[in-house]
Amino acid sequence: MSRVSKPHEIVERALDLSTADGCVVIADEESSANLRWAGNALTTNGVTRGRTLTVVATVDGARGTASGVVSRSAVTADDLEPLVRAAEAAARAAGPAEDAQPLVGGVPASPDFADAPAETGSDVFAEFAPALGDAFARARSGGRELYGFAHHQLTSTYLGTSTGLRLRHDQPNGTLELNAKSPDRSRPTWAGRSTRDFGDVDPIGLDTELARRLRWAERRVDLPAGRYETLLPPTAVADLLIYQLWSSAARDAVEGRTAFSRPGGGTRLGETLSALPLSLRSDPHAPGLESAPFVIAHSSGDSASVFDNGLPLTSTDWIRDGRLEHLTTTRHTAGLTGLPVAPAADNLVLDGGGDQSLEEMVAATTGRALLLTCLWYIREVDPATLLLTGLTRDGVYLVEDGEVIGEVNNFRFNESPVDLLSRAAEAGRTEKTLPREWSDWFTRAAMPALRIPDFNMSSVSPGV
Repeated sequence: MSRVSKPHEIVERALDLSTADGCVVIADEESSANLRWAGNALTTNGVTRGRTLTVVATVDGARGTASGVVSRSAVTADDLEPLVRAAEAAARAAGPAEDAQPLVGGVPASPDFADAPAETGSDVFAEFAPALGDAFARARSGGRELYGFAHHQLTSTYLGTSTGLRLRHDQPNGTLELNAKSPDRSRPTWAGRSTRDFGDVDPIGLDTELARRLRWAERRVDLPAGRYETLLPPTAVADLLIYQLWSSAARDAVEGRTAFSRPGGGTRLGETLSALPLSLRSDPHAPGLESAPFVIAHSSGDSASVFDNGLPLTSTDWIRDGRLEHLTTTRHTAGLTGLPVAPAADNLVLDGGGDQSLEEMVAATTGRALLLTCLWYIREVDPATLLLTGLTRDGVYLVEDGEVIGEVNNFRFNESPVDLLSRAAEAGRTEKTLPREWSDWFTRAAMPALRIPDFNMSSVSPGV
């Protein structure tokens, strides 16, 4: 075997080695850089690189088309043939694939398919790191401690198929999570940002935001469980609606198993879910949230199919002006349900037409309300209603007549995001945000703050 190491050469060689009836090869070249800090001082930093190769082999048998999928990391030229043979053996051993479709073809090749992968490194923090040092100094002089990490990853994905597809996408992905603690470490608070290159991240501004929240927490007010008017910040809205997107498979809805199933049969498509003009969409070309403009599927499920690899993606409205417009479908599930093909791009945007910041929504509050920092440990309770439970974290604040007057205890909540959209009384200005709970899997989101008149804080949480 010739020695091949470039990603596009790896893809081509794997396709050449394949004896299956169809083959898809996905090479993911990843590089990452990170900084970590604690107690106002950097602790670690590092740079890593890696490669993962996924081979999908399809075999047309007497009973239909079967598929075998094998992924391995750190693949070299010598590993290629065993990997391809393993995928072919898995396909021949499998029964017919329920989601079998002809492999995608006819998509123009990416002009940079043969170019070297894009890479990140420590230089991505060239401007951010000195500013972070300034934030450490400010925090130290203000009697607070900063903890957290910054992570930047750049993944170049090369997709080749036996039908002639040669596609490539470079995906930058940066996250910043910053915790501030009081000197006795009894009052923590959090801020996070999603970024493509750290050029739009302001550590000084984040420290200022966290310092204000720590001042709010100097007064403690204990409240019982109950329903409270609640201001959900964009990060919390993102965490709830990402779970809603993950739960919006058309097939599940048609089969009567989700919150998008219509009682008596069918789906709720066309129904009004919110009186507010809320529009929820995924768009691979959304500015600042750009994601792959074609399907990259390493495995199959109700919302993804390896047979759809390379299928072009466009902007899709899941909800438009409060009305449910689309549910996620592969080509297979679209055929089963009679609905249009609608795979999800790797981002999510909610727009409610509002122009107020969260601070302005706080100032406009009459009476009493709660202001959340973020949510965590979100779990599903009932898929039929999409009832979720979880905890508040790193600061719940009491607002009275437009002013924050103190910090309250944390709560466990029980809410359905579908239900919340129907009860939302106000949406603020849409802005980029980092989902706190799902940031390991989903980072590209833009959301407004939402005012919920009666958010269900089902019990008091003893944790901080």
